[in-house]
Amino acid sequence: MTRHRRRPFTPAKWGSRLCGAGIPVLAVLSFSAWLGISRASAAGYFPPPESLGGWRSARTPAEVRKVAGMDPARLEELRAWLLASDDRGFAAVVIRRGWVVLEVERGNSSRTDARRLASVSKAVCATVLAIASDRSRRGLTPRRMDFEDPAFDFIPWAQPLSDPRKARITVRQLLNHTSGISPEATGSRNEGAWEYLLGRTGDPRTALLAFDPGTGCGYSSHALYHAALVCETVTGMPYDRFAIDALFRPLGIERWTFHFFDGGPGIGRHPSHGIGMPARDLARIGYCLLRGGRWAGREVVPGWFVEETSRATHDVRGLEMRFHMNARAFTDGWELPARLTGEGGRSGEGIPADARSKPGSGGQILAFVPSLDLVVARQTGGSGDWQYEEFLRRACAAVVGVRDR
Repeated sequence: MTRHRRRPFTPAKWGSRLCGAGIPVLAVLSFSAWLGISRASAAGYFPPPESLGGWRSARTPAEVRKVAGMDPARLEELRAWLLASDDRGFAAVVIRRGWVVLEVERGNSSRTDARRLASVSKAVCATVLAIASDRSRRGLTPRRMDFEDPAFDFIPWAQPLSDPRKARITVRQLLNHTSGISPEATGSRNEGAWEYLLGRTGDPRTALLAFDPGTGCGYSSHALYHAALVCETVTGMPYDRFAIDALFRPLGIERWTFHFFDGGPGIGRHPSHGIGMPARDLARIGYCLLRGGRWAGREVVPGWFVEETSRATHDVRGLEMRFHMNARAFTDGWELPARLTGEGGRSGEGIPADARSKPGSGGQILAFVPSLDLVVARQTGGSGDWQYEEFLRRACAAVVGVRDR
């Protein structure tokens, strides 16, 4: 079947038709203004799955400026910066008002490449866990769970606890890096059998907490591995199945991969929080949160969780242990890049206060900015450092009028 692309429905085109039909000029101008506002809000737009056409795109500089309110010249500067920022293969998208205004690929496909997202998976896991918690409060899961509940009440595979202080760790502390479980600064391996990850091999880096729960901030992939197990107990489903059913499929996400760890007798094989996903599908998660957790008239992610991610969800002050960034930048699985004050080489200058992001090793990132109706996503499948905030900063600066505010 041949699919014909309709020409853009513009106020100017329809204005000339209406004037030609004898409708007063003031009425035409009012109609044009209303149409511009209607298109600008884009509140009712949600992209179909990629197999059915996917995201709409602003294809010309005039369309980029008119329907998406973005500066085409600055977007071209951003394109050049992305290509020069490193030599990894990658796929990146910038979406404003529901329009793809920039898509850059080198080696990777923004539609089909579902290799690992590294730590971007942490934000996805926290979002999935919020859905599980919300459903549990409505009696829709085998176990009820709030973020303030003791996390190890939902991790029977860790019994007996290798450190009695683990009993005081809350689910939320797993998500905001204040649990004390195996901070990356201690040098613990980020892979291994579940016995190692749960502290049952005698390695002090996983058996013992680095600090009392809630008293420090240590970035921890291990804590999110634990969170995936919490989700499994609460929902009665492996983490991967619940994430697919509760989040991915409702948003039209079609491609994903999951990372599994094996365990011995009594533990077995379980999915971790680690995932892979193409940039275009990843952007759907940011767009859903940008819309308050709703998708096509349905609440997919609970609104309370979206609101919570706008602030730090702990009382720890000072710097995180490994990256030496402001501990107040960490929320429930997400980060608040505007709170970065230069420590560790990362600054939030030029980024709106309401922005939420999650970087991942290898230059992977998902970020959304409600005040600008903006989503950015980049997927590489690799590892290593990158200028995460610079990507977001340049995307924000490309919004028409931002530098003049």
